[in-house]
Amino acid sequence: MQQLGGRQRERGGREGERERERERERERERGWYKEADAAERGSRREGELLENICREHLSSGCRMHVLALLWTLGLLLKEAQAWGFRNGIFHNSIWLERAAGVYHRESRKGRYQLTFKEAKAVCEYEGGALATYQQLEAARQIGFHVCAAGWFDRGRVGYPIVKAGALCGFGKVGIIDYGYRLNKSERWDAYCYNPDSKECGGVQTDLQKTIQSPGFPDEYEDEQICSWHIRVPRDQRIHLHFLEFDVEDDTSCLADYLEVYDSYDDVSGFVGRFCGDYLPDDIISTGNVMTLKFLSDASVTAGGFQLQYTAFNTSVFSHN
Repeated sequence: MQQLGGRQRERGGREGERERERERERERERGWYKEADAAERGSRREGELLENICREHLSSGCRMHVLALLWTLGLLLKEAQAWGFRNGIFHNSIWLERAAGVYHRESRKGRYQLTFKEAKAVCEYEGGALATYQQLEAARQIGFHVCAAGWFDRGRVGYPIVKAGALCGFGKVGIIDYGYRLNKSERWDAYCYNPDSKECGGVQTDLQKTIQSPGFPDEYEDEQICSWHIRVPRDQRIHLHFLEFDVEDDTSCLADYLEVYDSYDDVSGFVGRFCGDYLPDDIISTGNVMTLKFLSDASVTAGGFQLQYTAFNTSVFSHN
């Protein structure tokens, strides 16, 4: 019995010790929350005090912070103006697809579909050749900026970046160089060089201009890929009016066609794909940019197209 009583007292002692330990833990938690709450209140009071001092007394330190902030904002504004809008038109050249004889080409199937052999053939078919590293860099120096890797001379792959960005070029400026590829069957785009190549596409910033298929009024050639990027001042919109239209007829418009996008590029803002010989209806943009993309396949051509775009003030449109 004495042995049993001793074990019970021992268990009771251990349980009591555990209960006291739990109580000490609860006290520590209560103390921690009190300290945290006090620290938070103190931090708020300090912030409010500094805010009041800056607002009411505008101390020299506050003035220095304000001046530093204004100086930084001024630099950012200057950079934005230099890179972006001039005279109300976006000039960052991201969609400038031709510079110093260098131009970017992709397959009719879409981006990253050309082997090295196919890329060479694309450039040679147009009377040019794959650009060298030096030619691509010379074009980059005058604003050629394309966020798409492509083959250039001797089986090298890369792309030109004028302005660093988190989503393109890994934050670097220059030729983003993937090096010489051992596997020439890899699929990329192409960078061609031909200083005498015919104009097909480009950036249009005039307030009114006529755009037509290559060679118009003669029939366009096979294997054409042309992109026109229209930009007008920010407070204006774009009115497309078709004058003539004769593109190879196909029920699905998969052979030759003209696509219209209500955006900077051919990724978003799809408006429609047109082929055949019926004049498309007029198209009005929702903003100050539009993209037109014309493609023809390897067989059967037609008379082509001619259209006119006109910029107009959004205020005029809203009143009509």
